[in-house]
Amino acid sequence: MSEPDKFEDDLLYALTRTGEGFRTEQADLVAGGYRRGRSRWRRRSTAAVVGGAAALALVGTGAVYLTGSTPAATSTVAAASSGTGTGSPAGTSAPAAAATPSATVITGDEVLATLQALLPKGQTTDGQGRGTDDATMKGTFAGAQLVFDDGGGKSLMSLGIQKHRKGQSQQQTCPDPKINRVDSCSVTTLADGSKLFLMQGYEYPDHRADTKDWIAVLNGPDGREINLSEWNSPQEKGAPDSRPNPPLTPDQLKAIVTDKSWDRIVAALQYDGVDRAAQDTGLSLQDRQAILAGLLPAGVTITGIDGDEVIANVRIAQGGATGLVFLRVQKLVLEPGDQTEKMFQDATVLPDGGKLMVYGPGTAHTKGQPAADVLRGDLRVYVSLDPNGKQLLTLDQLKAIATSPAWKPKK
Repeated sequence: MSEPDKFEDDLLYALTRTGEGFRTEQADLVAGGYRRGRSRWRRRSTAAVVGGAAALALVGTGAVYLTGSTPAATSTVAAASSGTGTGSPAGTSAPAAAATPSATVITGDEVLATLQALLPKGQTTDGQGRGTDDATMKGTFAGAQLVFDDGGGKSLMSLGIQKHRKGQSQQQTCPDPKINRVDSCSVTTLADGSKLFLMQGYEYPDHRADTKDWIAVLNGPDGREINLSEWNSPQEKGAPDSRPNPPLTPDQLKAIVTDKSWDRIVAALQYDGVDRAAQDTGLSLQDRQAILAGLLPAGVTITGIDGDEVIANVRIAQGGATGLVFLRVQKLVLEPGDQTEKMFQDATVLPDGGKLMVYGPGTAHTKGQPAADVLRGDLRVYVSLDPNGKQLLTLDQLKAIATSPAWKPKK
């Protein structure tokens, strides 16, 4: 497989929306940051250090491989010596972009040109960009990648821009130095409330090479995430270091990710991730707890519940044993490419016209945790057990819970 093909495969794999299917409920519940994790692709060192199922749910962070969007470009860039170009002064953060997606179309060439304009004097080669017109990304991502040389050696630079819905941003934290070696790392709050992550780290935490990877990530109140990585090598991996350090200082990285030039691009982006508000049935966590409590068999009680508008993680107990139930109640909102209806093509049709899928031992779908999945019109109810915990409910009891007419949306 060629390198461009491999890069494209990496990108497409990372974009797979496992959250659209219902076979990944466990990760969606246990890892609160999962739906944002899909948008961060290869920079493991910028992710918060997490454990258990949460670690399995994260895809990685940062640098995005870009292929096939624009022809390779070579240019000489002349910007202010601070590296801030003609945008905002160094250290000022970008104001909030429009709250609703814009009809403006941003091309990959425009994203690439914006990055080039913000760099100090030097030559760029192998430039590529992705804009909001990229059908693969559906308008949820803009980015650029290039090789920059200020006269001191070539440096790969990679930029990614996304926009997250309220509450769906995953803030970066400095890694444990015992796991990832870094020379410096900081997370600061800027005047407008933005969080700025700056790290001078290395490509390989295990010391197999000394290639340096310096990163800046801005998370803004408007949902923007601007992620810029640079290396002291013309490639992220597999190439000799071309200079002692990457060319941009942390202050210059900060100046670029906080520059006002990105406002137009951020405003043009669609929000990424799952729109929980659109799927909200109006049933609060307390509502769902009350309904579920009335459907549990005698002797099984609820000891705790947490979650969001759609998903609930319910702790149950029977005698001295404890277990976990994953409950999803949502209003179905079909998007282009949604596989939900296809997943129910072999379902059992209920007397009221609803569709039922059952997973677990003794069923046609034996893989995965025991689960019952019901679709009635645009209402979906999914109930499953933690496969690693105590199984306090049978499959028949899960079916009874999921098919109950007690699940009625409030909106």
